[in-house]
Amino acid sequence: MSQTNVEDLVEAFLNIRAARETLLRSFEAADGELKKDQAAIEVELLNVCNNVNANSINTSYGTVMRKLNERAFCSDWESFYKFVLEHNRVELLEKRIHQTNFKQFIAEEYPDGLPPGINMMREYGITVRKASGN
Repeated sequence: MSQTNVEDLVEAFLNIRAARETLLRSFEAADGELKKDQAAIEVELLNVCNNVNANSINTSYGTVMRKLNERAFCSDWESFYKFVLEHNRVELLEKRIHQTNFKQFIAEEYPDGLPPGINMMREYGITVRKASGN
């Protein structure tokens, strides 16, 4: 592959990336405004539901439904881990691997391969950086 061809490909790649970034910023700005408007309407609709003590309100455009959202969070991980182990309830935790910590563990403490049940996917990718001064 000729140097000129690579130069052209890198230039085209960077131009496309810049155009995509411009589009994304424009979209995010417009979407942010719409999200704010929608959130304000949600507050008003929740107030209406609360004022009339209704879990749903039918209109000719659609149905408003009031729901209770619950989300657990942890303020003391050490205590919660102990609780999980004491009650043998590991299903209370999400099943995913912390990639950075896992890579560090393998490099420092488990260099002979992978723990049981673990597979590693590796693939090459391309990163293109803009030249300094451009």
